[in-house]
Amino acid sequence: MPRVLKWTLPPLALITLVAYVAVAYLIATSITQADRKDLFNTPADYGLSFQEIEFASRLGDVALRGWIIPAEGGLNAEGAQAVVLVHGINSTRTGGDGDITHLASMLVQHGYNVLIFDQRGHGTSDGDHISGGYFERLDVLGAVDALQDRGLALDSIGLLGFSMGAATALLAAADEPGIGALVVDSPYADVSDLIAQETARTTPVPEWAVPIFIPMTQLLASVLYNIDVSALAPENAVASLDYPILVIHSTADERIPTQHGIRVHAAAHPDSELWLVEGVAHVDAFDTYPEEYTERVIVYFAKQLQ
Repeated sequence: MPRVLKWTLPPLALITLVAYVAVAYLIATSITQADRKDLFNTPADYGLSFQEIEFASRLGDVALRGWIIPAEGGLNAEGAQAVVLVHGINSTRTGGDGDITHLASMLVQHGYNVLIFDQRGHGTSDGDHISGGYFERLDVLGAVDALQDRGLALDSIGLLGFSMGAATALLAAADEPGIGALVVDSPYADVSDLIAQETARTTPVPEWAVPIFIPMTQLLASVLYNIDVSALAPENAVASLDYPILVIHSTADERIPTQHGIRVHAAAHPDSELWLVEGVAHVDAFDTYPEEYTERVIVYFAKQLQ
C-alpha cells in the first residue's frame, strides 16, 4: 500500500464515522422535538361546562393537563361512558384550529363524557421531548386511569386519536386490552417508514439518504432517549385487539400516506371498519364532513362501548 494511503485512510475512516454518527444524532434528536403551541379555544365556546384536570402519565415521569367535559348526568350517571381524544404532533388538546374541541362538543351532545389533554411536550403539559408514541401511549393510559379513578369502568372508555395520536392511542389500547373501543384517524402503520419523510421535512438530510443512517439512529434513540423505535409499529400491535376498530384515512393524505391506514385496518380484527375519505388533507375529514364523521364515530362507539 502506498505510504500516502496508509496515513490517509485511517483519518478518512474516522471522519466518515464521526459524520455518520453526527447525522444519525441529528435525525434521532429531530424526531424527539415538537413545537409547543397555545390552546385554540375552550369547551365554553360551545356552551359547555368543563373541569380542569391534572394527572400523571402511567409512566409517572410527567404531569399532564387537560379538561373533562361531562355529558348530561356526568361521570357518575348510570351507564356513563367516556371518550379520550388524543391529538397529534405539534398540536394541543384543542386541535390546531379547534377541531378537537368541536368534535368533543358533538360527542358530549350524544351523551359521551370526554377527556381531552395535552400530550407530553405539548400545550400546557410537562415534558421536553416526544417519542412518536412510545412514551405517549403511557400518557393516554394515565388519562384512562384518571377516568377509572372517577368511577368509570375500563370497558366503558373509548379512545379516538389523530395522526401520531392515532398511533399512540392504538399502542395504548394494545397495552390495555380492556379498553372498550378504538377509533384511529390517519395513523402510521410503522414509524420507521416515516422517518425518512419526517427527517427530510425537519432537517437538511435528503430523504433518499436517510435509510443509510437508520440503524445508528435507532441505537441513539435507545441510548439517549430510551425509545425503542422498533416497538412503534401499530400494524403489529393492533393484531392483539380482540374487538373491531374504526380506521379513518384520507386518500389525499400527503403527511401519512393512505396505505398506512389500509395496513392498520388489514391487520386489525376482521370486523373492523375502514372509511377512506376522498380528497381531503391530513386529518381534515372531521373539518370537511363534521356531520358524517360524528355519525360514523357515534355508531361505532354505540356498538362497542359497554
